Amino acid sequence: MPRRLYAISDLHVGSPENLELVRGLRAEGPDDWLVLAGDIGEHPAQLTQVLSALDGRFAEVIWVPGNHDLWTCHGGDLRGDHKYRALVELCRSHGVSTPEDPYLMWRDGARTTAIVPMFLLYDYSFRPDQVARADALAWAAEQNTICADEELLWPDPYPSREAWCDARVAMTERRLAALPAGVDTVLINHFPLRRAHAVLPRIPRFSLWCGTTQTDDWHVRFRARAVIYGHLHIPRTHVEAGVAFEEVSLGYPRQHRFRTLPLLRTVLVAEAAE
Repeated sequence: MPRRLYAISDLHVGSPENLELVRGLRAEGPDDWLVLAGDIGEHPAQLTQVLSALDGRFAEVIWVPGNHDLWTCHGGDLRGDHKYRALVELCRSHGVSTPEDPYLMWRDGARTTAIVPMFLLYDYSFRPDQVARADALAWAAEQNTICADEELLWPDPYPSREAWCDARVAMTERRLAALPAGVDTVLINHFPLRRAHAVLPRIPRFSLWCGTTQTDDWHVRFRARAVIYGHLHIPRTHVEAGVAFEEVSLGYPRQHRFRTLPLLRTVLVAEAAE
């Protein structure tokens, strides 16, 4: 039986309807892998619910955080990088791979592909060139658009979310550059890697909270076969430079209830592992 790399994001299991959908997720075969591309929920207990539901159902599970996962809500005492590290340890306790772990290698005959979970954040650079960084939040507010991250996503111990983003980008870039030349990649990030993909017709100025231009060419530089992301709640597949870009959001019930798309996106298919 062929083995598959599946992906899904933006489960938002605070919705009981979404949680029931997650509890019904199943692999087709014993060697299938699953990517969880962020925004599982707003509390560690929700991540635990999902990982517990998925225990034993996939050969490998790979996780990256979304902005909701990192929120500090209702007086929670963990925030910023401290909360991220706690979520990493929670995932590891379930045998789930994270951006802090060695990359898993997907083998298909002679071809080797690194499955690369990344945590990169955003730096407000997804804005028109004529809008200065100092004016970016005011520009978004002109259309009543301000992300809840401004109140709930703390950057501690970094001085700002931009500084945290810069550190994550630099660290991840070093790891990717160290991969052997013959190894391809699947790049996984909650946020889009390219500004051109951060298009939200109903809230266009929300693009500020959608990524960083520092990664605009990573799909070419790092030999990507596919790029997996979410955040936008606009599931789609498109191809650029021979690379499949997969927006794999589930989203809120009002957004997905009438879709005909499968819950899990198939990103790679290979012959069964020997």
